[in-house]
Amino acid sequence: MVRRPASPFAEGRFVALAHRGGARLPANLGRENTVAAFAEATRLGYRHLETDVHTTADGTLIAFHDSVLDRVTDARGVVAELPWEEVRRARIGGEPIPTLDELLETFPDAVFNIDLKSPGAVAPLWRTLQHHGATARVCVGSFSTARLQAFRRLAGDRVATSASPREVVRTRALGVAPGPAVAVQVPVEHVVAGRRVRLVTPRLVQRVHAAGRQVHVWTIDDPAEMNALIELGVDGLVSDAIDTLRAVLVDRGCWD
Repeated sequence: MVRRPASPFAEGRFVALAHRGGARLPANLGRENTVAAFAEATRLGYRHLETDVHTTADGTLIAFHDSVLDRVTDARGVVAELPWEEVRRARIGGEPIPTLDELLETFPDAVFNIDLKSPGAVAPLWRTLQHHGATARVCVGSFSTARLQAFRRLAGDRVATSASPREVVRTRALGVAPGPAVAVQVPVEHVVAGRRVRLVTPRLVQRVHAAGRQVHVWTIDDPAEMNALIELGVDGLVSDAIDTLRAVLVDRGCWD
């Protein structure tokens, strides 16, 4: 029998996740994944925050999406090849890149959904969560089945995880439970061999719920699509347009 950790997602409450702090919120434009962006999300009432982690060349765990600085900062270079002293000088719309330590300390009441973006981040993430006593208020996921399995070997059943890509495929195709995952977190569609395949279907939602897990869908910014997915029965939405998502949930009476 697969042992699962306690879920950081409250049963019966819709899970609204601020993607990188809500990158399309007007106040956050150009400063995704910064302390300032996450602070704006919490001011709107968000308790669930989504971020990603990489490690610098000297092992500092940072909350940052890309493997390179070029797209969103005023600096250039591969994160894994640069020391923290150099990365910390980069600015995202005038804001510094935060460490995961800083986010956990700044937002002690938040639940963090953390995407493992590099193999070098696996062990530092586990150490950071232990250091902050934050193992019960995170959910860890990854696009890499190997990275997620490596993290699970370290954390065991002490940290909640989302389904790996392999587990999503097995659940969708065979209806089997997604291992120790507490949630299946997927986009509406995925491209397979050049063909768009719809992942979020009534059957998938039914199978995931039958296994006692939640379904969270990313990244949804259109209000019509938000409403359609909620009608379908999903348990959470990840959004950049967090003001829009909040308005939809308030209107439906399911904003917590």
